[in-house]
Amino acid sequence: MNIVLTGASGGIGYYTALSFLKDESNHVFVISRNAKKLESLRTASEDVNSKGKLSIFRGDLKEKQDINNFIKEIEGRVSAIDILVNNAGELINKPFEEIEQSDWENLYATNVFGAVAMIRSLLPLLTAAKLKSYGKRSHIVNIGSIGGLGGTLKFSGLSAYSSSKGALSILTECLAEEFSERKIAVNGMALGSVQTEMFSKAFPGMKASADVRQMAAHIAEFAIGGAAFYNGKNLQVSNSTP
Repeated sequence: MNIVLTGASGGIGYYTALSFLKDESNHVFVISRNAKKLESLRTASEDVNSKGKLSIFRGDLKEKQDINNFIKEIEGRVSAIDILVNNAGELINKPFEEIEQSDWENLYATNVFGAVAMIRSLLPLLTAAKLKSYGKRSHIVNIGSIGGLGGTLKFSGLSAYSSSKGALSILTECLAEEFSERKIAVNGMALGSVQTEMFSKAFPGMKASADVRQMAAHIAEFAIGGAAFYNGKNLQVSNSTP
């Protein structure tokens, strides 16, 4: 499969890329702002003798030209994309009254508008994918947060982050309907606590309930096979209660 993954330089994205690369039939295109960490991903994939093919690209989802260049790079190598995982995200942990307008705009630029830009840019390639046996051509997976779903526990200081993930969850539902005739499935994975740098930033000193490698493996598995059973769903992925 041809797979595009954003935010692959660390944490969940990094290990999700490595999970995809275990399959020799996968060609994984990744984008991140951190060139050094992308090279680290390449080295890690070589160290574990990954069977799949990895193409890295340094770019910022907030920059239109970076996205355009990334898409041109993909189009020069493949004619269709089977999976898009919108994983790139930023987090702000501040009391509401301390969050500047620029903070809101910067966070939404990545968490919402970055995902929108990737979907818009890749839509022709997602539509060009071959029809799978379960009736879908391709699968868009938006990585969200349980805090971005209505009726779930919320935490002080995360109003900007959680609301941006809330926007992404509704976008997921809207696009699943809008893309139904194209046979493109769109789902969201609303993650609970995972031991990453972002989690430590949100909850200093706390231990997450899920291991990042195990979560990444689950995301990769769902991205590959989940469209056979789900569409337009924001699935809560957490082993803790409530």
